Amino acid sequence: MTGATLSGESRLDASSTQPPVLRAGDWLSLPVRPRSLVLGGILIVAILLTGLLTLTLGKLGIALGDLVPTLLGEGEGRDEIVLTAFRGPRLLVGIAAGAALAVSGALFQTVTRNPLGSPDVIGLTAGASAGAAAFGLMWPGILPLPVGALVGAFAAMGLVFFGTGTGFSSPARMLLIGIGVSAMSLAFVQWVLVRAGKEQATVLATYLNGSLAARDWDHVATIWVAIVVLIPCALLLSRRLQLVEMGDEQADALGARSNSARALSILVAIGLATAAVSVAGPISFIALVAPQIARRLSRSAGPNILASALMGAFLLSFADLLTQQLPIPVTLPVGVLTAVLGGIYLGYLLVAQWRKGTI
Repeated sequence: MTGATLSGESRLDASSTQPPVLRAGDWLSLPVRPRSLVLGGILIVAILLTGLLTLTLGKLGIALGDLVPTLLGEGEGRDEIVLTAFRGPRLLVGIAAGAALAVSGALFQTVTRNPLGSPDVIGLTAGASAGAAAFGLMWPGILPLPVGALVGAFAAMGLVFFGTGTGFSSPARMLLIGIGVSAMSLAFVQWVLVRAGKEQATVLATYLNGSLAARDWDHVATIWVAIVVLIPCALLLSRRLQLVEMGDEQADALGARSNSARALSILVAIGLATAAVSVAGPISFIALVAPQIARRLSRSAGPNILASALMGAFLLSFADLLTQQLPIPVTLPVGVLTAVLGGIYLGYLLVAQWRKGTI
């Protein structure tokens, strides 16, 4: 084995059969794979290009030649307003919410060992929808809509936690109880919508589809604080989760402590998903699709935290760009477009599995 010192206690270990591993003391062990690095570089360029198009296209777009002065605070008044009040916060919330949802999905899929594991499946987003419906229409004025969504998300996760009888330590029970909680939450949402007036139901339906319109700097601060705090936690857990994927017995034998790794990962995933829901609504399919695309492109085992985060950030910001620039009379909520993209991807997966003869 060879090694190359990076800085301080950090070092890069490599062998002829295993990928190099970036280590920092005993608390960080991160495999460095060339294919993942290339994928990460491509995704960063794609996110920057999407951000450039978001800021410059359309009637409100900032002229390309004025973009750099505007970013440096030396632009004209109109451009400064567009950047600071409209498209800047919207873009930053989209990037961070996409990353948060994708990492949340990657963690759920790893601990459940199920490619369909995501906040959508275990009832978190449906619970957030029920909370938004309750505090937006049944008891208006008690809590803001995003806070109501957070209450609903935590209530749903509480039901899953106690419903399994074993907390978050049993993936199979968690999925089954989560599906039940999700169904009950959606039934509650439908009941509230039936009781509501047409105008109120329209406003709530827009939120429930997931939207990045009219975001402000409070939303930016909320989601980026969650990103800065929780994604490093996910990275710290990623090595143990790679072992958990091999099975609990093997993971415990190698010192991964599978039960605690699973419980901590689920808490981190819930935190990321609820932060994203609180600023953008229950946007569907990003948490389900982004980790799977990242894993297939990187061809790496484990949760692929950074690749998933970049993929989710790109998918959501790109979908939001499309909703702003599509030549249709009505601006769609971004959640409608992510649902369409997610359905296309699931269809591709089904066709691929059918060709392989596995279904």
